[in-house]
Amino acid sequence: MTNQHLVIMAGGIGSRFWPLSDEKTPKQFLDILGTGRTLIQLTLARFEGIIPIENVWVVTSEEYTDLVRQQLPEVLPSHILSEPERRNTAPCICYASWRIKKENPRANIVVAPSDHIIADIPAFQACMEGAMEFSAETDAIVTLGIRPTHPETGYGYIKADLSYSSSRLHGIFRVDEFTEKPDAERAETFVKTGNYLWNSGIFIWNVNTIINAFRVYCPKISQAFERMMPIYGTDKEQAAIKQVYDKLESISIDYAILEKAEEVFVCPANFPWSDLGTWGSLRNQLSTDAYGNAAVGAPTDFHETHHSIVHTQTLQRVVVQGLDGCIVAEHNGTLLICKLSEEQRIRLFH
Repeated sequence: MTNQHLVIMAGGIGSRFWPLSDEKTPKQFLDILGTGRTLIQLTLARFEGIIPIENVWVVTSEEYTDLVRQQLPEVLPSHILSEPERRNTAPCICYASWRIKKENPRANIVVAPSDHIIADIPAFQACMEGAMEFSAETDAIVTLGIRPTHPETGYGYIKADLSYSSSRLHGIFRVDEFTEKPDAERAETFVKTGNYLWNSGIFIWNVNTIINAFRVYCPKISQAFERMMPIYGTDKEQAAIKQVYDKLESISIDYAILEKAEEVFVCPANFPWSDLGTWGSLRNQLSTDAYGNAAVGAPTDFHETHHSIVHTQTLQRVVVQGLDGCIVAEHNGTLLICKLSEEQRIRLFH
């Protein structure tokens, strides 16, 4: 049995792509790209060949469990872990780590969000295999860093000494610090210095490394899940999870562990990546015409239109004239027309 495991985090609300996404069907369960597969299905597919399906786990909200089962029928039902409440990424990862340890005490784990876009799958898999080799042989926490292509203010950054890689594996570098989403001026400085990477939110570690880190830096969260070791995999598990979850601190893995731990490393990557958090980021991932327009769904005719995105699901044809930097999105009888520059206000409209 291989020790390589994958944890897909799929509990987020992901409603930024309204009217396509909402609290009942967040973006990870939608075919945002028009490929015929949802984002969570694409996430699982990119690990094919490097992590066996029987070692794949999904942590999601109770309300999305059925969606996970429908979209990922190949994942073992016992490996779909349901959170009764949202408590950010640290409790989610701690739960999965203890659950995996019960099944495989020597597990080596990749933790990945369910809603990212990665274009170059062979390059991604090569990076993952190198990082997993490193984490299996050390007590290191490894994160995947993306070399920035522009001064993005919507991502966190990782500062690393990229002049000297690990002696154990070329291409893995020690992390100096994590920085939350910067303003435009700082982001520009980060890109110019050359030793900052975008924080992808993809992590690699062996199960004992991450559990020991939780024991040191988040003992209350760790103890809550460690006490349940005897009942993991039994019919008592979910009831016990419900009893403890609302008492857990809501905290991200970055704040809880990564910013405090000492042995933290990064694997820099050059492949195209996006966390797909906005309509603008989606447009950047799609093929565009000579005027920067992109369309998903019905055939779309653009006239005197620039830097816009059209996303439709039930229409036969779309004709757009005279728009500049706009979103046109149709779903379930709702039509949205909005400036890309104002998309943060979309949540006020529904």
